[in-house]
Amino acid sequence: MSLKEKIDLGNLPQHIAVIMDGNGRWAKKKGNLRIFGHQNAITAVRETVEASAELGVQYLTLYAFSTENWSRPKQEVEALMQLLVSTISKETATLNKNNIRLQAIGDTASLPNSCRKQLEEAIAKTSQNTRMTLVLALSYSGRWDITNAVKQVAQAVKTGELLPENITEQTVEKYLATAGMPDPSLLIRTSGEQRISNFLLWQLAYTELYITELLWPDYRKEHLYEAILAYQQRERRFGKTSEQLQKANS
Repeated sequence: MSLKEKIDLGNLPQHIAVIMDGNGRWAKKKGNLRIFGHQNAITAVRETVEASAELGVQYLTLYAFSTENWSRPKQEVEALMQLLVSTISKETATLNKNNIRLQAIGDTASLPNSCRKQLEEAIAKTSQNTRMTLVLALSYSGRWDITNAVKQVAQAVKTGELLPENITEQTVEKYLATAGMPDPSLLIRTSGEQRISNFLLWQLAYTELYITELLWPDYRKEHLYEAILAYQQRERRFGKTSEQLQKANS
């Protein structure tokens, strides 16, 4: 039986988030510039998107470019932006063919005009697709997201639209970049680093973490299957006891 066949399709993570780490190290191991790693990461992205859609995952969020990444060498950032534009342009038709909708979260206003335009066009062209939503986190950080939500809540209080005593977790969630999406059930991080790097800080409160030593450019469908199988072996208690869960499910 293949790894894919072992997966319980009735217990899929509804939303998978991925920190795609290790591109630079992968390139360095091969004696190349960091951008070589980013270029070779496209296959990993394609396979992960395809595998997720084939299984029936509803949301896949990829941490493509963090707020902190702007501090990287200018040449690398410019090359990354050019790569992003060309990749989105090339892959839009494939997303439509596979009925996958594209969305983006983050401070996209800070992206170069050419990049933002290509992104907006791809989002518009795929907006009617229903099989899966692919979310690119671009110029994104969890602290930026929460700060932005707090500003909007404060504005709503200022205008009288919202009373402070009526603010709940659900109120805050309404103003997050991921509003309308379920929180990730599974977070995958490649390259072995054991941190969440300012990614979806609010949304990852009860997410299962899966860390692999594999560098992102080497990631393939089978590795996603392994992560999902590991997820399906875990008991998700959300603060309850095992006995309470068993009673609820009996």
